[in-house]
Amino acid sequence: MNGEWLAPAMFVVALVLIFTGYPVAFSLGGTALLFSLIGIESGAFAWPLLFAMPERIFGIMSNYVLLAVPFFVFMGTMLERCRLAEDLLRTIGMLFGPIRGGLALAVVFVGALLAAATGVVGASVVAMGMISLPVMLRYGYAKPLAAGVITASGTLGQIIPPSVVLVVLADQLGVPVGSLFVGSFVPGVMLALLYGAFVILVAIVRPHLAPPLPAAERDLAPILLLRQVLLVMLPPLALILVVLGSIFAGIATPTEAGALGAVGATVLAALHRRLSWTAMRQAAQETTKLTAMVMVLLVGSTYFSLVFRGLSGDIWIEHLLTHLPGGTLGFLLVSNLVIFLLGFFIDFFEIAFIILPLLVPAARALGIEGEEMVWFGVMIAMNLQTSFLTPPFGFALFYLRGVAPPEMKTTDLYRGVIPFIVIQLIGLTLICLFPGLVSGVSFGTGR
Repeated sequence: MNGEWLAPAMFVVALVLIFTGYPVAFSLGGTALLFSLIGIESGAFAWPLLFAMPERIFGIMSNYVLLAVPFFVFMGTMLERCRLAEDLLRTIGMLFGPIRGGLALAVVFVGALLAAATGVVGASVVAMGMISLPVMLRYGYAKPLAAGVITASGTLGQIIPPSVVLVVLADQLGVPVGSLFVGSFVPGVMLALLYGAFVILVAIVRPHLAPPLPAAERDLAPILLLRQVLLVMLPPLALILVVLGSIFAGIATPTEAGALGAVGATVLAALHRRLSWTAMRQAAQETTKLTAMVMVLLVGSTYFSLVFRGLSGDIWIEHLLTHLPGGTLGFLLVSNLVIFLLGFFIDFFEIAFIILPLLVPAARALGIEGEEMVWFGVMIAMNLQTSFLTPPFGFALFYLRGVAPPEMKTTDLYRGVIPFIVIQLIGLTLICLFPGLVSGVSFGTGR
């Protein structure tokens, strides 16, 4: 019996199960189990290949790179529990408050700072939504603008290191995490600057949408305000310098820097007198849940990948992607489109574990190696960030919807993110056209 149809059918069945809402890890594992049995019965799958599964699971559990995930998640969660984001938003909001659009600029600035300090998107969006959204609405900000600024700034944790997304991407792409961190730094800062430029433009063209903070609310003298800003900003900046500086300087691996960041976040909570057993327990629980989800998902995707390759699915996908019209350019367009569309429905972990193992062999067959693979990873991270905002299923929208006040309509969220989606697409296009924007990459991709 000819088994050429099994690999495409396996891929389609897995996607159907995922889109029906069934847990992704079980969708992948169950599909792999079903098609391994079908393959064995039809003679298309060599059952001794399954003996490789225990060794692959052991490889997952001993993967030193993935150890960085719980460290960075714990660091971000602990900083959230000690209300660092709240202090930053209030203080920076008072600093920028006298100018039109000042509160929105403060959100962008704090979003970038939290991204560099935590790397966790959900925590940033929820924290800024709970703290800054009521204040912006109270002082006359347009609802779409307020919602768009918060969701877009919160997703900067996808692209600005140390990002959990980049850790997972580095593992799947087979590139050093440090290289991906270095490569994504300039694109992440560029995106934050583009957000700020848009806010300033709105404040100039349509000033009634972004009014300044009333004088009565700016109750600190300039010297006291400056002192407050320094006291609030210096601790997280010191933590960022220690974590990212040690990675960029080659002193520590990302995993070691993540461990240092987790300890540093705990020390900051203690210095602010906000460290408690409740905060420690909540941070540990959130870290355990997310890490366990990643591990289970990775085991399911590994089983799926093993069976899919056993059915020659990797050859089918590679042939399909390397023979697209336009060569490498066609491959990049199709890859970005697929990732963008899947980002509407499934999480970035799932995209990384399902799609990237299929794209990487084709990318290497087309000559994307070394520094170019780092650029490819940054491009994917930027694309995933765009999909986080895109209605109707963008995850950042759901995060903000959960903490938004009743007067904030879902349509306000959708309208608010559209300009920022356009900005992110511009950023993605700039990375594609000018690969040198990816720090540490010196090639020219004129494919």
